[in-house]
Amino acid sequence: MKRNDKPRHIVLGVTGSIAAYKAAELVRRFKTRGWDVSVVMTQAAARFVGELTFRVLSRNPVLTDMFDAPESWRPAHLSYAERASLLLIAPCTANVMAKLAHGIADDALTATALACDAPIVIAPAMNEKMWDHPATRANVETLKKRGATLISVAEGDLACGSSGRGRMAAVDDIVAAVEKRLCRKSR
Repeated sequence: MKRNDKPRHIVLGVTGSIAAYKAAELVRRFKTRGWDVSVVMTQAAARFVGELTFRVLSRNPVLTDMFDAPESWRPAHLSYAERASLLLIAPCTANVMAKLAHGIADDALTATALACDAPIVIAPAMNEKMWDHPATRANVETLKKRGATLISVAEGDLACGSSGRGRMAAVDDIVAAVEKRLCRKSR
């Protein structure tokens, strides 16, 4: 079976942002489309949303640590990367974006991303000043040059109390971007 013939399997990376709660709705939407979903959470993400939420919604184990006991003899981050039809990181913090841009794989999510040859879609979420910082702008360009799809941030009220660009895109926009990227991949 060719890679394009596989059933769709979304690996959802969730990072430590207040927008992490929206990732639960993403899992629900993907499941209603008949897609399998596996979730990889950073330690910081677990401070915002519990692993149990994603385990119940996805009906799959959730990877939270590189040293979690794997489902098989293979390291979990490699198994997740190989199963992926697409890796979506939503929300994606400036920290994780920087790690991705520079090939740093020091947690389960970044190690999965580095091992993944499936398309990567990133939905950033951060403060406007962080989003506009030259380092973040450079990381965005690096990731785009490597083929990652970056979903535009939204504008509005931010968790820090200010208003501006940096909000994670709406769930509908993220789902549409994932569908579009999956369609592009299967051609």
